[in-house]
Amino acid sequence: MLVRHLLSHTSGVSGWDRPVTVADVRDVPESTARLAAQAPWWPPGTASGYHLLNYGHLVGELVRRIDGRTMGRFVAEEIAGPLGADFHIGLPDSEFGRVADVVPPPLRSSDLAGADPNGVAMKTFTGPLGGAEESWRPEWRRAEIGAANGHGNARSLARIHSVIACGGTLDGVRLLSPRTIDLIFCQQTDGQDLVLGAHLRFGIGFGLPSPAVPYLPEGRICFWTGWGGSVVVIDTERRAAISYVMNNMGTGLLGSDRTTQYVKAAFAALE
Repeated sequence: MLVRHLLSHTSGVSGWDRPVTVADVRDVPESTARLAAQAPWWPPGTASGYHLLNYGHLVGELVRRIDGRTMGRFVAEEIAGPLGADFHIGLPDSEFGRVADVVPPPLRSSDLAGADPNGVAMKTFTGPLGGAEESWRPEWRRAEIGAANGHGNARSLARIHSVIACGGTLDGVRLLSPRTIDLIFCQQTDGQDLVLGAHLRFGIGFGLPSPAVPYLPEGRICFWTGWGGSVVVIDTERRAAISYVMNNMGTGLLGSDRTTQYVKAAFAALE
């Protein structure tokens, strides 16, 4: 398993072997050690399988072993802090009063209907099984779950990702080289994602335009979206970063109807 497999959701480890609970996942050192000891569910590098809840554990462990800092501390000291971006992975108690609890989306019993009980999708979505209400808990907010509990707003996400849109430097703060940005667009996979069941393309660290996201225009664009409809789209040709977040969650894992409308409107405004 190579570093690029972790960064492109092709590692074969898209969740935890069951049984596992949300409380287990909040214990980042212990749950990360479990991932390190786990055999891949498919041959690494052969297909993508969205790392639904453990992407931050895997990438965060790379950061910790190289740099010594946790993911949350690294983001605070090297990214959010220098950019003045109001974004946290691992939220201090002093900030709890500023959080808008998410409103869970309507339940859809058909989402996993007919799925193989021991297939990659089922194991990922049930390893562990938790609802959006988990994010209301203080224990969740304090944890450093890089895949799922970043706390911020659309402005802070757009500011952070503007570094990529602007060639690696924003307001005199240089975080990336042009060569590193080029790696984002080095395609790692192009086909049906084993977890989401959609035709996706992944580069390094980001998704690339594909049939599953028809609301993205052509161009040198990377993106990712989240449960409920949140999205960040980065266009390196137009030098633009577009972000939308919400607390009233829509249905879908690759954007909601609102996501489509807002992204299309933003690109129309850039024409």
